[in-house]
Amino acid sequence: MITYQVGDNVTTRKPHACGCSTWTIMRTGADYKLQCTKCGHVVMLTSEKFHKAVKQIATK
Repeated sequence: MITYQVGDNVTTRKPHACGCSTWTIMRTGADYKLQCTKCGHVVMLTSEKFHKAVKQIATK
């Protein structure tokens, strides 16, 4: 299993409504807090949903 850290950029399988699919991790643990890199929208996902949604760690 891949470990994610605060500050990592990840690419999701489905893009956000603004068209961007790159997110910055703001919090890890039982829940993950992500911020869209294009529009700044913040979402909270459970650990299970986060691991299903993430495709890869984005290149910086």
